[in-house]
Amino acid sequence: MHGTAAPATRKRGRKSFWLKQLHTWHWMSSAISLIGLLLFALTGITLNHAADIEAKPAVAEQTATLPAPLLAQLAPEGKDDSAGTGGDDRRPLPVAVRGWLEQNLSMRAGGQAEWSPDEVYLALPRPGGDGWIAIDRATGEVTAETTNRGWIAYLNDLHKGRNAGTAWAWFIDIFAVACFVFALTGLVLLQLHARHRRSTWPLVAAGLVLPALVAILLVH
Repeated sequence: MHGTAAPATRKRGRKSFWLKQLHTWHWMSSAISLIGLLLFALTGITLNHAADIEAKPAVAEQTATLPAPLLAQLAPEGKDDSAGTGGDDRRPLPVAVRGWLEQNLSMRAGGQAEWSPDEVYLALPRPGGDGWIAIDRATGEVTAETTNRGWIAYLNDLHKGRNAGTAWAWFIDIFAVACFVFALTGLVLLQLHARHRRSTWPLVAAGLVLPALVAILLVH
């Protein structure tokens, strides 16, 4: 009797262990992905109805003149000053020029600027808006513009990862892994409890069949 009971006890012990692990991974991944799921669900709705949501972009323009010592760092150096195809190349602004622009225009001035013989142009796209800075290499005249399309556009761009940078791209990847773990452990838990809940697999099948039918029959 004891020899027969021991394997059954070990089997129940292993099942209990893995069930506990599944529950642990399920709630941990759900906790990690909860806020992200709410954000992506909300912005899924706003993106789906983007044409119905009015947005009034706020555009602000600024002008300034770069001091002569800083302008000298941008002055054309000769015929080969612009190395790119068609006379353009891409490189960052000098550190001192960047610092002056950020202090006087209250705009981030990092990234690769486009250098042409007459002008340095720095595009500054960001979630929910846009911006640019142009500097005349002869006169030092600085023209800048920022566009803000509102918080809904900001969240929509985060949803798409548009102009959000490397850190946000990493967040999306980590969030996607957490959602995958959440869904996969949930599927296994459904399988373990399905015999006590007869509607489990019909509901899972509906979650597969309904979007497939809509895509096949109604999406053109």
